[in-house]
Amino acid sequence: MPLRRPAISRKSPAASQSRLGRFWRWTGAKRWWSRWSWRGGISLLGMLVLGWIAFEIYFGTLARGYSLDSLGVMPERSLVLDRDGQIIGRMYGENRVLVAKSQVAESFVQALLVREDERFYGHGGVDWIGIARATLRNVKAGHAVQGASTITMQLARNSFGLMAEKTLHRKLLEIALTQRIERAKTKDEILELYVNRIFFGNGIYGIERAAQVYFGKHAADLRLDESALLAGIIRGPNKFSPFRNYTGALAQRDTVLERMVLKQYLTPEAAAAAKARPTPVLPPPRNTQQESYALDAVRHDLEMVLDQQDIEDGSLKVYTTLDSKLQRASEVALENRLSSLEKQSGYQHQTMAQFHQAQSKGRVDTKAEYVQGAILLLENHTGAIRAVVGGRDYDDSTYNRALTAKRQVGSTFKPIVYAAAIEDAGLLPNSPISDDPIRPQELRTANGAWSPKNSDGTFTGLQTLEFGLVKSRNTMTVRVGERAGMDRVLAMAEQAGIKDIQGRSPQIYIGNLGATVKAMTSAFSLFPNGGQRCRPYLIDRIENADGEVLFRSGQIQYPVVSPGTAYLMTNMLQKVTGPGGTAAAARQAGLKAPIGGKTGTTDDYQDAWFIGFNPDFTCGVWVGLDDPEQIIGQGYGGKISLPIWVEIMKAVEAREPTLVRATFPQPNLVPSLICRDSGALATTHCPHPEHVNLPLGQVPTAYCSEHATASALPRGAEQEGKSLWQRVKGIFD
Repeated sequence: MPLRRPAISRKSPAASQSRLGRFWRWTGAKRWWSRWSWRGGISLLGMLVLGWIAFEIYFGTLARGYSLDSLGVMPERSLVLDRDGQIIGRMYGENRVLVAKSQVAESFVQALLVREDERFYGHGGVDWIGIARATLRNVKAGHAVQGASTITMQLARNSFGLMAEKTLHRKLLEIALTQRIERAKTKDEILELYVNRIFFGNGIYGIERAAQVYFGKHAADLRLDESALLAGIIRGPNKFSPFRNYTGALAQRDTVLERMVLKQYLTPEAAAAAKARPTPVLPPPRNTQQESYALDAVRHDLEMVLDQQDIEDGSLKVYTTLDSKLQRASEVALENRLSSLEKQSGYQHQTMAQFHQAQSKGRVDTKAEYVQGAILLLENHTGAIRAVVGGRDYDDSTYNRALTAKRQVGSTFKPIVYAAAIEDAGLLPNSPISDDPIRPQELRTANGAWSPKNSDGTFTGLQTLEFGLVKSRNTMTVRVGERAGMDRVLAMAEQAGIKDIQGRSPQIYIGNLGATVKAMTSAFSLFPNGGQRCRPYLIDRIENADGEVLFRSGQIQYPVVSPGTAYLMTNMLQKVTGPGGTAAAARQAGLKAPIGGKTGTTDDYQDAWFIGFNPDFTCGVWVGLDDPEQIIGQGYGGKISLPIWVEIMKAVEAREPTLVRATFPQPNLVPSLICRDSGALATTHCPHPEHVNLPLGQVPTAYCSEHATASALPRGAEQEGKSLWQRVKGIFD
């Protein structure tokens, strides 16, 4: 029986090959152009199918690695807290209020759709028609003039951090995520997530917050023209912000209204009526606790300890060292004093009131040129900053003068010079220093001989080192600096935190240099702290949303001068605030805790300083104009800045009542007899011996050579070997 040929299955490869072969033979019978059109089309279709399968396998797998829970996670602003855990402000993160879609005006939803995605309810997440149209327009223009991202694609991009990359890989992943979102969420759910994520410029996120800030109402209450304006600024929130570019914002509003007519959401009459409205917006909100010099300082330090991305993400808790009560007291003290100064006879500059009046009249070109001030209050034993004020009004000027402005420090630098001389040249408070005019060849500078004058125009001859500091004598300070040596003075300033002093002129000794309020205040704090400088710090710790500590600031301290030098300097600076001192008004104002400090006034009264301390706190105050010029005639630091300091320290004493019983550190003291004329140990021939208690390390090791003779003995040596009666009798001889 002959073998029969087996039937070929319709689904067998042979059959497929036969069909393919027949198709190939069929196209072969066509004209060449028809043949290759058919063959090319089928090949292209096959490649597209294979490409789509590869896309689904690769990018679909990547997309499944992202959690859709991220769609509802919208970064909140980071909280900034004071030392007591009270919220003092918010920063970074996103300023938003979440609302349901039902709480958004229908006019805004319609305006949004015609502006961003007119086929939103008709496509599956990717608008292929829109992509084709955008591609043609971009090719025709020769550059990108139109995008084709749908609302769902924008939601995917914003939710999963795909903003930075602009690559084909990122775009394909975005499409895969978009399709996944569309399968998991309804269109209304997608739209609700989107309207809460939109950025509206000026740090505003979400439709509810935008409605509140721009129009003072809820999103549900938006009028048609307001909805169109907000929808219009989405593509350029900073460029078309009505706060910055009101005319541009209105133009975008009108474009949206015209699109709404085209898509039959509106009649031409309704659009015309909406265009005719002025659509007024509220003034930009004046910053209260949200922006201030204190928060500016926190922001500055935050950027030094965390990565920028961690900061921008928000949702942090930043625990600071700030004391809200002392911060407020410092701000009030500064404003009260400077407002009073502006009313004084002889004050010739713009006042704050005049600046604000010019602003209210629309003169936006007017600059804030009124007198400014800066304050820093820190804790001596830790370096914790309790208050920082960088100016009078952060809305008028964001320049933080406490941290950034390097102003001439004048006489407030003199304690550094005296400390260097005591520490390294062996000088003592009763060491004799000449207050005579500087002789022609005594000092040489790059510009030749230099002879400074004293502020009162007088010279008083030979005086003690203490007199020179308490009375702030320039000639004496220069001579003290020369005894210490320029190298040592500059090195001590650097150790004390006063950085980047330029040049080596002897004028540095009397404060011809620039430094910040923060640097000078920190430098002074080492005197009441036994010679130890504590690094100033503002952030105590930072926690993330889960309570994990991301950063903790440790206290860092190191010695700058010996405890003995710190003790002697503290005693002398206390006398600056005592009777006859340049800051005697400080004690007269009623402060109860021990205090010390130093005034400073620069040439022509351009800068007025006072830096002072009690056992626990040091506070620095500066007053001046941003463009240096005379503040007011006779504008000494003791008259302008000292009253501000006094009010702050009164608030400190009220906040820390135990301060009235506190004392400054005291090292081991040794009773010593010193020759007032030479500053060395007195001998029997010294005419002006003086009993003083000196720190052990500061007791002179040599006897006076100025009054020495062959018969001179150290004071007390002649008593050796005498009877008690002889010694008592000698007292009355």
